[in-house]
Amino acid sequence: MRRKDREIRDIREIAKIMRRCDVCRIALNDHGYPYIIPLNFGMELSEDGRITLYFHSALEGYKRGLMEEDSRASFEMDCGHELQYFAERGYCTYAYESVIGRGRISILPEEEKAAALRLLMDHYHPGKEAGFNPAAIPRTLVYKLCAEEICGKRKERKVLDHEKSREQGS
Repeated sequence: MRRKDREIRDIREIAKIMRRCDVCRIALNDHGYPYIIPLNFGMELSEDGRITLYFHSALEGYKRGLMEEDSRASFEMDCGHELQYFAERGYCTYAYESVIGRGRISILPEEEKAAALRLLMDHYHPGKEAGFNPAAIPRTLVYKLCAEEICGKRKERKVLDHEKSREQGS
């Protein structure tokens, strides 16, 4: 990473960013080209600091074929977007948080699907124990991506000198 001052290495901090994200984009190998798909996701951070992402889709399709041909995948997610424009300086910047990584995808067996789907539901309905129809489980492909490499990045919101003095005065 070129800007080491923006790099986030602590896996727990990276996981916090991931929990704030709505979409995870995965890239699969499509015969020499990246095939990028935005997906809803659930996640798990193990005691030893390993992150596993969970996804769901239809049982059949192009994506499944690519996963079965090559289990390698990259992923990206981002949040905390704020465009800042400072007209008096003719300056524009963008605050954000992002996570990128790569690992291997595998399709879950039937007996592991329900737990993974609960993680997906928990991501979008934290603390609510939101349910889902168990009849959907046999009709749903559920797969996981075990992150082998992961990196976080944050660009903080800029505070200009006149904003600092205003904040200190209030």
